[in-house]
Amino acid sequence: MPWPKGDYPPSYKNQPQYLREKAVEIANEVLKTTGNEGEAIATGLKRARAHFKNHPEEIAAKGK
Repeated sequence: MPWPKGDYPPSYKNQPQYLREKAVEIANEVLKTTGNEGEAIATGLKRARAHFKNHPEEIAAKGK
C-alpha cells in the first residue's frame, strides 16, 4: 500500500517531519519496484537518514 502525501507508516511516527517526508518518498519508490512493504519502510528510513547526513543543509531549508 503506497503512502499518500501526509500519510506515513506508524514506525515513522517519532521521526522529524523532513525525514518522514523523504523516507515516504523513497519507500513509495521501493514499494513500486519490490512490492515488499516491510522492505520499503526500512529502506526508506535508512536512505532518508543517509541523504540528510550527506546533505545537512537541506534540513535547515526544510525548517526541521
